[in-house]
Amino acid sequence: MGLYVETVIRTGMDELWERSQDPAQHQRWDLRFTSIDYLPRAEGKPQRFRYATRVLPFLSVAGTGISAGERHRPDGTRVSALRFASDHPLSLLAEGSGYWRYVPGPDGIRFLTGYDYRPRWGRFGALADRLVFRPLMGWGTAWSFDRLRLWCERGTPPGRALARALAETALRVLLCAAALAYAPPAAALPVLAAALLLPPLPGTPAARRCLRTPPGRAAAPAPRLLTTLEPS
Repeated sequence: MGLYVETVIRTGMDELWERSQDPAQHQRWDLRFTSIDYLPRAEGKPQRFRYATRVLPFLSVAGTGISAGERHRPDGTRVSALRFASDHPLSLLAEGSGYWRYVPGPDGIRFLTGYDYRPRWGRFGALADRLVFRPLMGWGTAWSFDRLRLWCERGTPPGRALARALAETALRVLLCAAALAYAPPAAALPVLAAALLLPPLPGTPAARRCLRTPPGRAAAPAPRLLTTLEPS
């Protein structure tokens, strides 16, 4: 898988599963989606869904997907897998697949994802993906995972976590602007360094708190469940 994100969340397995698998709860914390809606399905069949991401106030990019999950595994872990695609002409993402793993441990639940996708728009799309879109997707996934962690561990609603992040970012920008405008260079440099380098407050989501490469730099293979899903 091209992208990997992992965090540890100290919460119950059922709560984490519901907040990541229920569309109404999932779309509250995941920056990558504005809306997720399940489509009707027959008993025993994988779940199809429709998703949308608002890229501008008046423009959303939509797609469809198919997913399946395993809640009861002999080793106590859980896993879900999905395939997704978008035929929207403005969507750089053409199609892809991924998985989530839930691994209980002494310090909490290792919640991790691996996913990859095929960009469209030919060479331009490949370049835009490598330089901009893929790093942004990795950052957004990690930031969202930390927002979910704060929701589960501290009870911080996702909307409040976003407000805190925006307020803290605005404060850092104001400090930088004030230092550049009014302070002599010798005094401005420490302020700029602090505003840019200090980690976010503990109650503010931060992508840097998540792992972005697999431990040992060798990703586990995608779950076999993924091979049972037909392309969306």
